[in-house]
Amino acid sequence: MTTPAVRCTGLRHAFGDTVAVDGVDLEIPAGQVFGLLGPNGAGKTTTIRMITTLLPAAAGAIEVFGLDAAHRKMRVRRLIGYVPQQLSADGSLSGRENVALFARLFDVPRRERADQVEIALGAVGLLDDADRTAATYSGGMIRRVELAQALVSAPRLLVLDEPTIGLDPVARTGVWERIEQVRAETGMTVLVTTHYMDEAEQYCEQVALMHRGRIRAQGSPAQLRAELGPESTLDDVFRAVTGDAFDDAGKGGMRDVRAARRTARRLG
Repeated sequence: MTTPAVRCTGLRHAFGDTVAVDGVDLEIPAGQVFGLLGPNGAGKTTTIRMITTLLPAAAGAIEVFGLDAAHRKMRVRRLIGYVPQQLSADGSLSGRENVALFARLFDVPRRERADQVEIALGAVGLLDDADRTAATYSGGMIRRVELAQALVSAPRLLVLDEPTIGLDPVARTGVWERIEQVRAETGMTVLVTTHYMDEAEQYCEQVALMHRGRIRAQGSPAQLRAELGPESTLDDVFRAVTGDAFDDAGKGGMRDVRAARRTARRLG
């Protein structure tokens, strides 16, 4: 049996009295693009920060390619490339310098750094602009620099937290094309959060929908749409799972929407 890229069991984290992640069980197969979806405050970013070892889990366990994230933090970190929500490139440095800095931080061997930086910049299509300062880049180019930073250590797991937020449609497509190209060449696993359902539909092989700190539904986009009804979209699934009608017992949301759709079809 192939070891999953990520396995979370009973994962929990709270900020004071606020429970952000509440008993999450999650398994991400190696080599897939896996989408973690949910509204703001659902617990997605907290979950990602625990997987990347930036936050401790109050309870539960995390394994990354079979390694216990609580006890093998440095080993786990070397397997992961992470692009956070907030823009993190240094505008005073060139694109090449930004990526080279991450190569040093991730202990890419000195003799390999220049080549690895070149490969990462080439993978995201920035070689022609690599020596311009990042302050002169567009938002889409900044995101590609950050993607190159995450890729320079040749990670087995790429974690992307809202990688295309605020980008125009052309820039969004460009970022995803680069992600898909690198994944096809390396076989790496991609864990992504996004509010764009069209991205999840097009690029994710599986998605999990979070609401109030828990996983409420999981499967391929096609499976989740089929559960809801023949004319459903992933947006419909998202609203069913995370809308006000969803009860805490884990029943009602998708069931109620399916019933409403059947009634509507009977009434013409």
